[in-house]
Order: sequence, then structure tokens, then C-alpha cells
Amino acid sequence: MEKKALLASNLLTKVDVGTLEEVCHLATIECTTSSEGMTVPTSSSDQDMSLGDALQPYKKLKLHAEKLTGQDAPMVGFHAMKRANSTIEDFCRSYFMFHDLDVNKVQSIFKFLPVLCFTESYIYQLDDLNEDNLHMVPGNCASSTVFEREKRSSSETSLTGMLYALDDLLQRQGLMTDQLRNELKSGIQYWSLERKLCQALSRNEKISIEDVMEAIHLKSFDYRVLNLLMYRLTGQQVKEVHMEFLSVSEFLVEISDDLMM
Repeated sequence: MEKKALLASNLLTKVDVGTLEEVCHLATIECTTSSEGMTVPTSSSDQDMSLGDALQPYKKLKLHAEKLTGQDAPMVGFHAMKRANSTIEDFCRSYFMFHDLDVNKVQSIFKFLPVLCFTESYIYQLDDLNEDNLHMVPGNCASSTVFEREKRSSSETSLTGMLYALDDLLQRQGLMTDQLRNELKSGIQYWSLERKLCQALSRNEKISIEDVMEAIHLKSFDYRVLNLLMYRLTGQQVKEVHMEFLSVSEFLVEISDDLMM
């Protein structure tokens, strides 16, 4: 008890006039218990603090909690972050020059790393989900075909819903544009084509060269998403000439990677 009294005595020497006036003001406010179990001031015409003012922090906390539900707040796992790591490194080395940034300067990378890393990791997480959906029921019977069609539709709905959470996050960060949203949608198209081609190959069916070429082009959608994010993060206008050049480069790299596998 003596230690507590000594501590209180020491703290009192640091209290200024403004703090005492605020304490006195709060002490004169009559309080009631709200329906949420919170102690709030009774609304009165002669009080400076209204009920709305007192509840404002609670409202903000409640709103923040509602936004952080599993459905609305996109999250990424450790495995997805590990997969995204090499892509982020390659992107920084290959694309930063188009934004007049020096990849050898640490501050250039870490300034934009949270958005880039989270976005790429989230995309890889969706890619993992799509790969899980590639395991279809074998066979050529009609029931199998119907099952695959229904599962493909369900997969697209699930991926679209999860991608919307990322869309919403980027929108709230002031980073979303129509062009960026279209590139995210192209990811859904790529995953759909990937499932279609893999299912056809598993049944020894012929595949369309047009589908293959389109899939190769769409496969690098994540690089274009990251590149468009960089334009927003750096406050620059999108340079369409660069985007077209990089699109051709991405196409050739994807073909090269497939040939090396």
C-alpha cells in the first residue's frame, strides 16, 4: 500500500492544470449503462459531451470489427507467401526500371512491398485453391461430365467471391482502377481455362490451340496486376507502350518456362 501511495504521489507532481480541469469536467457528468453494457454519459443540455460523442470510439471499434470478418477481410497463409516470394523478387528486378526506381536501393522495395507482397500472395492462394479443384472424377460417362461442369461453375463462383475481397481491399486503399479490375478478372478466365485444358488432357481429348495460346497470355495476369499497382502507388499515369511491350515479353517468358519444364 505504501508503494502505491508513493507512486500516486510521484505521478501527481506531473499533473498539469489542463488535466485537472478535464478530470473535474468528466467527474460532473452523470452516467448510465447502455444496452451494450457500456458506461456512457447521460444526455443533458448543460453538458459539453453528448451521447454521440461518447459512443463515437465504440462505433469506430465496432465498425472496424465488422470489417475484419473472415468474409470481408482477405488474408494470406505462409505457404502462399513462400510461393509469391520468387515472383516478387523477379518483378522488382524486371519492372522497377519502368517506374524509374532503383531495385538496388532497399527503400525503393520496402516502400511498396506490403501491397505487392500481399496482392501476389493472395493470388497464389487462389491459385492453390484452383489446383485443388483440378482433381475431377475420371471417366467419360455423362454423369462425370455433368459433375465436372457443376464443379467448374462452383469453383468459378468461389474464386470470384474471394477475388472480390481483394478488389474491395484495394478499392478502400485508393488503388483500384477499371484496368486493374479487368486484369484481376482475367485471372478468373485463366483458372477456368486451366481447369478446362487439364480436364481434357486427363480424358485424352483433343485441346484447342486457341485455348492454349489464350491461357499462355492470361497466365501472367499477376505481373500486370502488380505493374498497374505500381503506377497507382507511384502516382504515375499508366504507360500503355510499356504495358504492350511487357505483355509480349511475358508471353515469351511463359513459353520459355513451359519448354524448360
